[in-house]
Amino acid sequence: MTLLHFNASDGARLAYRDEGGGLPVLCLAGLTRSGTDFDFVAPHLSDVRLIRADYRGRGGSEWTGAATYTIPREAQDALELLDHLGIEQAAILGTSRGGLIGLALAATAKSRLLGLCLNDVGPVVEREGLDTIKGYLGRNPTAKTFDELVAKLPHAMPGFDLPEARWRAFAERLYTETGDGLHNRYDPELRTSFLSTFDAPPADLWPLFDACADLPLALVRGENSNLLSAETAAEMRRRRPDMNFADVPGRGHVPFLDEPEALTAVRAWLERIA
Repeated sequence: MTLLHFNASDGARLAYRDEGGGLPVLCLAGLTRSGTDFDFVAPHLSDVRLIRADYRGRGGSEWTGAATYTIPREAQDALELLDHLGIEQAAILGTSRGGLIGLALAATAKSRLLGLCLNDVGPVVEREGLDTIKGYLGRNPTAKTFDELVAKLPHAMPGFDLPEARWRAFAERLYTETGDGLHNRYDPELRTSFLSTFDAPPADLWPLFDACADLPLALVRGENSNLLSAETAAEMRRRRPDMNFADVPGRGHVPFLDEPEALTAVRAWLERIA
């Protein structure tokens, strides 16, 4: 798939993928990831226009420094991508960080959204999950090859029940294998940005969730997630009983979205929008 680029309002050269036709669905990935985060679900969404953004500092986008790796800036980049493509409204499929960006957009630019699907994220972000992210963020794996990493991943990510082929496909989308080991595909300054807010009191994000009133919503949760608790998911469902929901067995943070339970929720959400 061709990687395309556009220039954001501050001049940053940002990458994206654009395929298919019909309902525009803007895919926003996890904190350290890129549009390839949606490679597993993309074949199941061939009847929509799937637009996958690479945040600044990740994937094929320009590295612009820690001060720019923020949710407000990334939300603005998302809107500017839609403007670049001439799209007035889009559904947002947001994984982890992408879901938080989607919530921010619902509060600040709701007229641009057709709906929001949150993949393993909500208004309460569990500290255990943040601690896990802090442990690896900005650091290359100690494993030197994909073979070595694939052997370690089931122990490093015990919330997932995956065959070896999926572990390898997952790893190959996160890292580049070089002569001196595996390297992250993002700016290490992302760690600086993350740590700058790590010890701040948690923000109250429930108003952002409540701002989604009248928007078609879906929530996919990994059964073993350490970032989105079952209690938070239950409260989200209480506030929005119409929300399509899936609790995906054998998955932690985050589901790949091609699991049968996840696909059922995503497809039902898209049908509501259509």
